[in-house]
Amino acid sequence: MKESPVVAVVCGGPSAEAEVSRVSGRCVAEALRATYFNVSLLEQEEFVDGGFGALFADVVFPALHGPPGEDGTFQGFLDVMGLPYVGCDVPSSACAMDKVIAKQLFRSRDLPVADDVVVYEREGAEAGAQRVVDTLGQDVVIKPSSQGSALGIVFGKDVDDLAPAIEQAFAFDDRVLIERRIEGKEITVAILERDGDPEALPVVEITTPAGSWYDYEHRYTPGLSDHIMPAPLSDQQYLRTQEVAVLAFETLGCRDLSRADFMVPEEGEPILLELNTMPGMTPTSLFPDAAREAGISFEELTALLIERAVARRS
Repeated sequence: MKESPVVAVVCGGPSAEAEVSRVSGRCVAEALRATYFNVSLLEQEEFVDGGFGALFADVVFPALHGPPGEDGTFQGFLDVMGLPYVGCDVPSSACAMDKVIAKQLFRSRDLPVADDVVVYEREGAEAGAQRVVDTLGQDVVIKPSSQGSALGIVFGKDVDDLAPAIEQAFAFDDRVLIERRIEGKEITVAILERDGDPEALPVVEITTPAGSWYDYEHRYTPGLSDHIMPAPLSDQQYLRTQEVAVLAFETLGCRDLSRADFMVPEEGEPILLELNTMPGMTPTSLFPDAAREAGISFEELTALLIERAVARRS
């Protein structure tokens, strides 16, 4: 048991993913108490308003999901306060949270991504829907540009459904990313920095009951999804997902950890969907499972991340 550093685990906030963040925060704090004596779990507002966060913390674990905790806003606050923290810095957090910008950066490195159209609220849902059909066809995935945990995602298969689905996505964001739908296995690759270089952990396939997909409910309800490790891919596809996940991590300038999500067709190139800079740390989350498959316990994982943050302060 270590008496120092004093660790603040921050969760909650105004994000649409606040409840998931609170579960992640509780799990992280409990795991860190196996290593450190001074660990506090705080709401984002409580931390930002001063008190413990501003006066006493030596290092911060931001177990925050979605904006404004995962998009660089909170990270900027910590930089101003001079507090070291786990995870990506301001630019990489902001770029990863914005799916449109992230895809532009991935394309600059020739990483495999799905064809897409960006629809802006000022354009209108009807005009945007017609542009989508003309460019991509009708079998598409509609995503708010800056949300996580599958919030606001809708699948379109009929032109009559596209405009209402786009309008629904505008409730989350004034830009909507619409991608050609890729059929295949849902795959994720966790990246962890241990000795300075990003390391791809065992590849995971995500399965859900027939007729469902890995939406918010299936992500966070025990028993509604299975994590298959190692993922049953061809050797070439398995290694390629790991390679692309590392390249995506480097492209956005990430540090400490990330998780890259893919759709992998039966044959051919895996398609990179997005990169998550603060993966979930709940009992049903993918990153802790991948770490355990690699021989890293949750207690070891969280302590490793804190030690990396503390070292940056030095």
